[in-house]
Amino acid sequence: MKTFSPDQIKALDAPLSREAVKARRQGGKNVSFIESWHAIAECNRIFGYDGWVSETLDLKCVVEKARLIGEKEEPGWGVTYTARCRITVLDGLISRDGVGAGHGIDKDQGQAHESAIKEAESDAQKRALRNFGNQFGLALYDKTQSNVADESDLSRLRFVEECKASIERIGQHPDPKDLLNWWNSEIEKKKRRDFAITPAELVLLKNLVTAKVTEMTARRNP
Repeated sequence: MKTFSPDQIKALDAPLSREAVKARRQGGKNVSFIESWHAIAECNRIFGYDGWVSETLDLKCVVEKARLIGEKEEPGWGVTYTARCRITVLDGLISRDGVGAGHGIDKDQGQAHESAIKEAESDAQKRALRNFGNQFGLALYDKTQSNVADESDLSRLRFVEECKASIERIGQHPDPKDLLNWWNSEIEKKKRRDFAITPAELVLLKNLVTAKVTEMTARRNP
């Protein structure tokens, strides 16, 4: 059965970058959200440009009335739409639905409808996508936002994962010196980076290198 690849699972589980989080006032309090373009970009990055489908299953105008708008209280229109959207990935094997609403206020009735439709579809799409994990805003539903991280922290985590992958890859070489030379070189690069891995992460990587060198030596000298 087809399922997410290890790289996709890793990307979905990763913390959401704080740089992607925006805020607005709503109902008298600050609300955190991700923008629609970011959600679409993450879909393309994680699932692939041809790996996901977005469908608008339902779209309804629930409010349409004349109202005064702007500081000058000019005649205009207030419009609200609701939408239901479905996101499908893995060639149709997995799908998630979401509902959203959009509001349009404009002097032009058509422009008010257009704004409300776009907002409703975007809102429903993002609510469907949140079911796929942190990268699509799920992390924002936790009040502590424990799965939202600064970019420097994400860079550090990516570095550690890259090191793990390199240790495993170079560990297939016949000569353990290849791994030791890579490790010494990588440590020098780490010192020049804008972030510092934690002592615990450094110990973890050192232990992985030591274990792999032992394994390589045993293969070479059975």
